[in-house]
Amino acid sequence: MSANSVALAYLGAAILFILALKGLSSPVSARRGNLFGMVGMTIAVVTTLTVTHNVFFILIAIAIGGGIGALVARRIQMTAMPELVAAMHSLVGLAAVLIAMSAFNNPVAYGIALPGEMLHAANRIELFIGTFVGAITFTGSIIAFGKLSGKLSGKPLRFAGQHWLNLGLGIAMVGFGIAFFLDPSWTPFLIMTAIALLLGVLLIVPIGGADMPVVVSMLNSYSGWAAAGIGFTLNNNMLIIAGSLVGSSGAILSYIMCKAMNRAFLNVILGGFGGGEGAVAEDNGVQKTYRSGSADDAAFLMGNADSVIIVPGYGLAVARAQHAINEMSKMLSEKGIKVRYAIHPVAGRMPGHMNVLLAEAEVPYDQVVEMDEINNDFADTDVVLVIGANDVVNPAAKTDPNSPIFGMPILEAHKARTVMVVKRSMAAGYAGLDNDLFYMDKTMMVFGDAKKVVEDVIKALQH
Repeated sequence: MSANSVALAYLGAAILFILALKGLSSPVSARRGNLFGMVGMTIAVVTTLTVTHNVFFILIAIAIGGGIGALVARRIQMTAMPELVAAMHSLVGLAAVLIAMSAFNNPVAYGIALPGEMLHAANRIELFIGTFVGAITFTGSIIAFGKLSGKLSGKPLRFAGQHWLNLGLGIAMVGFGIAFFLDPSWTPFLIMTAIALLLGVLLIVPIGGADMPVVVSMLNSYSGWAAAGIGFTLNNNMLIIAGSLVGSSGAILSYIMCKAMNRAFLNVILGGFGGGEGAVAEDNGVQKTYRSGSADDAAFLMGNADSVIIVPGYGLAVARAQHAINEMSKMLSEKGIKVRYAIHPVAGRMPGHMNVLLAEAEVPYDQVVEMDEINNDFADTDVVLVIGANDVVNPAAKTDPNSPIFGMPILEAHKARTVMVVKRSMAAGYAGLDNDLFYMDKTMMVFGDAKKVVEDVIKALQH
């Protein structure tokens, strides 16, 4: 292909990527957005292959990688989607580091230096940025994967002088980057890369489970910028555009997540909270009391209501209860009861986690309502069913100035006439905080596996 044809093909692919992001902004158009993205990526890959040598080996690599990806996609459970996303981010970061090393090892082949000459100054900067961002993304994503999958504790890991150590390592990394710029050689390059790999670990381990949605979107942004940086090295406009789109959209999403948690981005990075199971809180040494009920009680209350709002959380995902909850919702709707789902921006373990689960169960899009649109309706709602959610309905965010989540926007379930909470136990949520909602007079706790409870509610509604 001629240079003009390649540029035109890349431009078309870039437009499709932009349309893909636009489509993914709404569940209604998400399928179309995914289609745009796939077509755009196909065009980009085919175009790149036409201007690349050793196509045979590249096709073999694509076949192997595609086969592994297809196998993983078929086997992965929706509950494991957050850790899968983190794992994919790690691969993008690793690819950026390996490409940078390859380019530095043979700069002539990459067109970033003439035979016998030193690397171009601009390319040295690009290699430095692409490498350290990719390295941080790689190891940071591995730690995020471990926390999300439960292989590592979700609790923040802190130690004395942690921030000063990170600052010192950051300065050292930049220092060796400058040394690499002044005198391109393997020693400063490898030391800089090693420090960046260590920083990726140290930046994520102190972040608690409650902040994981922000971490996922942040790492998504990092992977995009790493790809864009390597795009400059490879002189590939498509990679620059695609990386910039991912980087900027991830940064915007991180801002939205932080706003939804009332937390500054630096506060998340430097002082995450939450993680692991907590014990039932005590008030001045006296254990709080709560009211519990059965699935039959829940069915009776919802079956005699005019309006029901369902608040899904990660417990719904763990129990794989989305299909059962949709079946229950259909039964309530057939009785003339208004049913809606209230979605908090940080519910689950990654942005949009609950939306994906409900879409998988084919819940009607018009029943799924975001927090800002539905919060004013809780006060006029007969029954709220909180299923597997904790922190996103915790009134302490509104009432307790000493709470770590004070000021965080929540779904105001506590304003409804009746609240039912489905949980396995009274243990604290992922943020490690007790929830006053559970002890209110209007609240009824229904203990058990979310899917089993909902199935029992369905049986009770049939009678």
